[in-house]
Amino acid sequence: MSMKCDVVVVGAGPGGSMAAKAAAQAGLRVTLLEKRQEIGDPVRCAEGVGKRALSQIVKPEPEWIAAEVKGARIYAPDGTSIVMSEDKGGAEVGYVLERKVFDRGLAMEAARAGAKVMVKTRAIGLLKKDGAPCGVSAMRIGEPLEIEAPIVIGADGVESKVGRWAGIDTTLKLKDIETCAQFLVTDTRVDDQYCEFFLGNGIAPGGYVWSFPKGEKLANVGLGILGSRSKPGEATRLLKEFMKSHFPNGKVLEMVVGADPCSGPIESTTADGVMLVGDAARQTDPLTGGGILTAMQSGIIAGEVAAKAVSSGDVSKEGLKEYEDRWRADIGKSLARSYEFKEFFVKLTDEDLNQLIGSLNKEDIAKMDLRGMLRVLFRLNPRLLWELRHLVV
Repeated sequence: MSMKCDVVVVGAGPGGSMAAKAAAQAGLRVTLLEKRQEIGDPVRCAEGVGKRALSQIVKPEPEWIAAEVKGARIYAPDGTSIVMSEDKGGAEVGYVLERKVFDRGLAMEAARAGAKVMVKTRAIGLLKKDGAPCGVSAMRIGEPLEIEAPIVIGADGVESKVGRWAGIDTTLKLKDIETCAQFLVTDTRVDDQYCEFFLGNGIAPGGYVWSFPKGEKLANVGLGILGSRSKPGEATRLLKEFMKSHFPNGKVLEMVVGADPCSGPIESTTADGVMLVGDAARQTDPLTGGGILTAMQSGIIAGEVAAKAVSSGDVSKEGLKEYEDRWRADIGKSLARSYEFKEFFVKLTDEDLNQLIGSLNKEDIAKMDLRGMLRVLFRLNPRLLWELRHLVV
């Protein structure tokens, strides 16, 4: 079986759905592929997003939101904590989503814009003509399918095959991967008002533990550790240890494991006829691991650029340069800064972390954003943070 369209998007996560929606709204014939039979399942993230940032991209539907939080509470290894308000707590704090509903909602918006959505359809390779990509070959419910299209948008996650098939180097070093495990937990000790972050090399080497409330004493409790400090099964083992001390009576309702890129921007996210978005393009915040909003933003850009490229007839790497330029001008600069922060903070000892968070005890940081808080930290701990002076002064 074969079919033709203008753009085929591989992966119906937030980035893929926004790319499909933007391209369809521009008048293109769009096909959106999802390898699983259900969009949004399994959930492989903490599900947190900033309220204002999300609302600038889409109008949130009430059913997408599992909980609203007041802010973020960050714990040092010795238990000392600081609190930041939700509007200053970062791009992952404000709403805790119901990702299964949210992802389906975005895919539905793409469909309403005119995109053809095909679930249980796995891309297995790129079609090529004269050496250049011209669509994808796929398996749909066990039957072979060829989809011809001048542009392929790869939104197929951290394991992205589209990038490799197109010759884009998406290789990640172990130090640029976070190995993650997450439980959906019900426990009376869950704080329904705040997202919580727990730091310490003893509980999460090179990473952190999180608790993102979903209402009525339900929370995503997860852990990410640096790949270079991990071994098979380590993330799950450490998360179970954390549960014993912080949620001893917690009941685990769901469990998921996976990886998160924390590499910062890669050299290229385009090739002839191909663009990558979201985790596939390594557009995830290296410091926090959050990537929902950046995936959505880059997806919109990719869809808009696809429309221009198809209209002009130039789908070469050079013809897709606008995509690289636009996402790097904003998202890319932020990710590059976060990568420098991440590279510094993973070297800190527990004593360093205790000193930094403890030094803020007498400071009013509730309304500060991350950059403002870092300026205060630098003022209070200049020797420890000297390496970051160019980012905070």
